[in-house]
Amino acid sequence: MIEYIKETGNLCGIKNKLSCHTARHTFATTVTLSDGVPIETVADMLYHKNLKQTQHYANF
Repeated sequence: MIEYIKETGNLCGIKNKLSCHTARHTFATTVTLSDGVPIETVADMLYHKNLKQTQHYANF
């Protein structure tokens, strides 16, 4: 998985170090929360045990 993330980053010209954590964070913030997906749904998708973990991504 990480190799695909790094390869995609290289193809896009991204210079930052990419990781699975970066991918999860980007998914949670850019793909879901910023598009209006309810925070409870995002928490379920990320397998968070409580909303506090997800609120970190939402900058609450």
